[in-house]
Amino acid sequence: MKRTHNCGELTGKDTGKEVVLAGWVHRRRDHGGLIFIDLRDREGITQVVFNPESSKELHQAAQSLRNEYVVAAEGRVRNRPKGTENPRIKTGEIEVEAAKLTVLSAAQTPPFEIEDESQISEELRFTYRFLDLRRKPARDKLIIRHKVCQITRNFLDKEGFIEIETPILTKSTPEGARDYLVPSRVNPGKFFALPQSPQLFKQILMVAGMDKYFQIAKCFRDEDLRADRQPEFTQLDIEMSFIDVDDILDLTERLMKEIFKKAIDLDLKIPFPRLKHRETVDRFGTDKPDTRFGMELIDLTDTLKGGQFQTFEKVITAGGIVKALNFKGKADLSRSEIDVLTELAIKLGAKGLAWFKAGDGNVESPIAKFFDEARIKAMLKKTDAAKGDLILLVADKQDIVNGALGQLRLAIAEKYGLIPKGSFNFLWVVEFPWFKYNDEEKRWEAEHHPFTAPYEEDLQFIESAPQKVRAKAYDLVLNGVEISSGSIRIHDRQTQSRIFKAIGLSDEEAEARFGFLLEAFSYGAPPHGGIAPGLDRLIAMMTGSASIRDVIAFPKTQKAVCFMTGAPSDVSEKQLKELGLSLKK
Repeated sequence: MKRTHNCGELTGKDTGKEVVLAGWVHRRRDHGGLIFIDLRDREGITQVVFNPESSKELHQAAQSLRNEYVVAAEGRVRNRPKGTENPRIKTGEIEVEAAKLTVLSAAQTPPFEIEDESQISEELRFTYRFLDLRRKPARDKLIIRHKVCQITRNFLDKEGFIEIETPILTKSTPEGARDYLVPSRVNPGKFFALPQSPQLFKQILMVAGMDKYFQIAKCFRDEDLRADRQPEFTQLDIEMSFIDVDDILDLTERLMKEIFKKAIDLDLKIPFPRLKHRETVDRFGTDKPDTRFGMELIDLTDTLKGGQFQTFEKVITAGGIVKALNFKGKADLSRSEIDVLTELAIKLGAKGLAWFKAGDGNVESPIAKFFDEARIKAMLKKTDAAKGDLILLVADKQDIVNGALGQLRLAIAEKYGLIPKGSFNFLWVVEFPWFKYNDEEKRWEAEHHPFTAPYEEDLQFIESAPQKVRAKAYDLVLNGVEISSGSIRIHDRQTQSRIFKAIGLSDEEAEARFGFLLEAFSYGAPPHGGIAPGLDRLIAMMTGSASIRDVIAFPKTQKAVCFMTGAPSDVSEKQLKELGLSLKK
């Protein structure tokens, strides 16, 4: 029997049609005479009826059906009896009266029910991923992923981009994480690396005159995993020539607007807000701020300076800062509840947590006696505190204060339900510092990667004051998660060489690692830049998934293991010998 329709498309308009459906038996119900099966495929469910008065043989065959049997059924579409319609599904007003049944494949009893809301452990789901993907929530996420990829390709094609694949087996280059290495059989003792990103190749494509390139690229990083990481992941890789920062940001905003509208019917307002890196960290304590709620960090260093509270005074004298959060309307928190927040702040790196409860122009606090009325009033004014608010303060070095209060802000928002559901707040973070100082190795290194272009007016500081150099780098943040990162690239060999020297790479080391890129630059490179949204992370957020594992067809666990296939696995001595390798016991 050749299938004429899927199981999610028949409606009352199809009444009287002879149809052939095929799929899995989702459920069988025996009502004493009539037997009903819900037949399921990727598109939905259709009810099929077996009537003993029409065919005893067919009715008897239907009795042997079990959940997840694969069958084909032929019959006539009819309206369901009045009062038995199911308005929750598209096919709920009709049923198919079976005239023929073919069992295409029998099935064992599944280890879990194929139900939309089944509570199943992740290990069991991923061991039987082929069954898990039959469930609508899991299946729908892959369908959204498909839509996002198609929308992206169509959008970028109209924008003049061409899709180009770059190598999977390539040269090992330092990009911030460990490479996955692949031994070469035909070149004993040498190794390929799986790419952490197509970074060098997309820059070479710009040198080659491709002008606008994109790729939905597989990337690989051998690093410790968590909910938003996988050893292999997918990014939308984009690179453009003869552009600057605004061009990349504008393109990305229009792409995101198109994706959200066509994939999940959500209108995004563009342009997205832009914040400089320094301001972002100052206001939110992080360069990945969640702006769906307020409670920003407020600097009270100058406001409280000169008081009698020695803990604050020692910090300020040593060059530290005092910052606060205004926890609106929560002055009624008990002392034990505040103690819980204090313990959390300490776990997040603070040495303690001071607090003030705001009243009618006055405050309640164990440390209120150390501050005069003028300082208290100034604090209330600067934190915009009203009666009933709770002010939480941390004093320490700048990085510690920002880090602790930034994380405490998020923890409080989650614990007390301050984050609105179903909202998507995009934000650009721009003008990152180019350099960061490595205290352990006593040297400057790249905040992003060594191919990022500095702002022209900051080139003078590369050797003399690296901390002043700003990078033409930008991150796209969604609800407190970095979903995309990019930069304008260095396109002249002289500047690239200066940067390599500033981060401690000798000419010989630079040549050994990146010689082919530097060689390409010497033949005329256009100004260029790009961005690389993380596809897995973006789709996870669009679908409300807790982990990117849920939007990947066959994911690895947090220990980089595939429960379904058993990878990684042992290999034979013969294979190792062919590669010239041996394993230590």
